[in-house]
Amino acid sequence: MSDNAAPSQEKTFRDYTDKQGATYAQHRPGYHPRLWEILLNYHESSGGQFDLVLDVGCGPGQAVGTAAAHFTRAIGIDPSEGMLTMARVDLIVAATCAHWFNMAEFWPRAAQVLKPGGTVALWVSGPLAVDSSVPNAQRIRDALDRLHERLDGYFEPGNLVVRELYKDILLPWQIPTPVADFDKDSFVRQEWGTDAPGAERGDQYYETSKREAGPAAIEAILATMSPVTRWREAHPEAVGTEEDVVRKMRREMEQALYDGGVEKGKEVIVGGVSAVMLLVKKRSGSG
Repeated sequence: MSDNAAPSQEKTFRDYTDKQGATYAQHRPGYHPRLWEILLNYHESSGGQFDLVLDVGCGPGQAVGTAAAHFTRAIGIDPSEGMLTMARVDLIVAATCAHWFNMAEFWPRAAQVLKPGGTVALWVSGPLAVDSSVPNAQRIRDALDRLHERLDGYFEPGNLVVRELYKDILLPWQIPTPVADFDKDSFVRQEWGTDAPGAERGDQYYETSKREAGPAAIEAILATMSPVTRWREAHPEAVGTEEDVVRKMRREMEQALYDGGVEKGKEVIVGGVSAVMLLVKKRSGSG
């Protein structure tokens, strides 16, 4: 995506029904205490305050619900509920949604509502990883790759930004009109489950992160991805059947395990999640 390109407006999550929202909330867990420890320590390190936190794109509230315990007030906003006029805030978070933002519009607005010394935190999880100790591990990775191939044409540009763990997301000093209120020297890129220096363990990103999961659990999690939602809207007759795009992936995983000697009822895949959190401060002297 070029520096001047604005992402197309995301409509899938914006148009979620109550049932789809409930399913998303059920299968998308909250975030691990370690993530909050890193974020809150960063925010506090340069005098960040704990009066008001704003969760932009809060969805069913996994992030803002936890953040509320650390702040006097917490506000969550989502496109389907409209925008709010609010007081200046201490911390702005965007969990698993910044890839849908027009960053050239987000950063100036964030600078307006954020207090001097306040923090912006953007985070997201990326592709699943399969440990080499798993029987037929490569076949299972291939099943994940085929899922993405079957979803070709249902990915929006924002989905591709996620797969690269926000390496291409525009920061305040990279947008066409840079926002000088943000301190480039304060920028931190924290990763989980990758080979990056200082990366945290992949099982310390989600609140209920496990090193082991069955194909059914993986199916349920990946079914909440927006490309799957768009695929299902285009193929309603296949939803819940063996022709469903994520069900095919699950069956391929299961067969790979069986061919590797795993007994039925003991299907376990060992792996983890890759993820990233971007942290940046508003300059203390910026009003």
